[in-house]
Amino acid sequence: MAASIERGDIHRLHAIARQIQEKNTEAVRDVIVEKIYQHSQTIAGEVTRRTNQNKVDQDDRLDTILTSRYFGFPIMLILLGIVFWITIAGANVPSDLLASGFGWLEGKLTDAFMWAGAPAWLHGVLVLGLYRGVSWVISVMLPPMAIFFPLFALLEDAGYLPRVAFNLDRLFRKAGGHGKQSLTMAMGFGCNAAGIISCRIIESPRERMIAILTNNFVPCNGRWPTLILLSSLFMVGAVGMGASVTMASLVVVGMVLFGIVMTLFVSWALSKTLLRGVPSHFTLELPPYRPPQFGRTIVRSVYDKTLFVLKRAIITAAPAGVITWILANIMVGDKSVLTHVADWFAPFAHAIGLDGYILMAFLLGLPANEIVVPILIMGYMASGAMMELDDMGALKALFLEHGWTWLTALNMMLFSLLHYPCGTTIYTIAKETKSAKWTVLSAVIPLAIAIVVCFIVAQTVRYFGWV
Repeated sequence: MAASIERGDIHRLHAIARQIQEKNTEAVRDVIVEKIYQHSQTIAGEVTRRTNQNKVDQDDRLDTILTSRYFGFPIMLILLGIVFWITIAGANVPSDLLASGFGWLEGKLTDAFMWAGAPAWLHGVLVLGLYRGVSWVISVMLPPMAIFFPLFALLEDAGYLPRVAFNLDRLFRKAGGHGKQSLTMAMGFGCNAAGIISCRIIESPRERMIAILTNNFVPCNGRWPTLILLSSLFMVGAVGMGASVTMASLVVVGMVLFGIVMTLFVSWALSKTLLRGVPSHFTLELPPYRPPQFGRTIVRSVYDKTLFVLKRAIITAAPAGVITWILANIMVGDKSVLTHVADWFAPFAHAIGLDGYILMAFLLGLPANEIVVPILIMGYMASGAMMELDDMGALKALFLEHGWTWLTALNMMLFSLLHYPCGTTIYTIAKETKSAKWTVLSAVIPLAIAIVVCFIVAQTVRYFGWV
């Protein structure tokens, strides 16, 4: 009996060896792991009995499709597009209602300040600066976040997001990174700081550093509202309402896809230059599919992500709004400090398809990406275009009055996607790497890429006269 078992083992080893010889060196580990898994599955099948074999078979059939080399990525993009379509279609009306409500309340506050005989500077700081900044953070950010985060959480609860990581694993290995980088990138979709911390799961210091330096290229919760808002306002063209929502969704999906491409490209470039080395491998165990717990998942998502992000945005937007109003009302000569700074940035900003106010908004928005658009709005309104923004149409009119085109919106979306991380993420990188060099590079590398990409896009579009 023992001899037959030994002969059987030898035959199996010879068969495995022949398969390994037919593969390239990089696939050896995959073959070994696959054979170990198959052998373990055979043993488990002989000594255990499943009470719900149909559920296991159904999961296997779904994985055959969702993790397929041919269907995995198209399905991933379609699902992402559906999430964005629902977000954009559902956020427009509540955003307009909130903006109208806050605009009405701003008028009442102004009347109250006038009745009380308050000085103009106090009304400016508290109402036009603090209140207006906070109100626009809420009206612009709350509706899309309240829709997007629960939908994304439902996909995670159903067990689909690990399949996305599985599909991306092959690409990260080819780019010289670690397969687990796909998991850290998925965490970055919620918050880049959380994505940086999750890089601890990567054992290799070299590959962990690659994951840290590239996590910024996936849009975090602070950049989703900017991408969704600008795609809704400028990227739809002369099409009907339903088609415009679809087009805006496709634009946001394209931005996400471009961010993933940049993540892979920069990972590859770093693995060939500053962080040379041979990529390691890992085995990802896919959890079973399960029906999402709708009520619990939605409530936790709204509380843990939507309200948390909104609170952080309000805390950072309040002082930023005050600072923006002060800069807009301290005059140096015949112009405000805000206008002088914006004019100083203007030539460089124009070269990359933006304007001086946009660059200044990104600088003042360093503490949190959520406040870039509200700061920009306050900067425009304080510079002479004083108007009540009671809906999204008025917001688009404000942008158009300051010379915006579809190119301006596109390049602001690209710059928002690619530029340096927020202050919280930079601080997290410093804590994780304990290196001033890598912390500085984590900000300089994406900023340089954002400038180069925006410059190429702007100059190409202008050269061909598309704007």
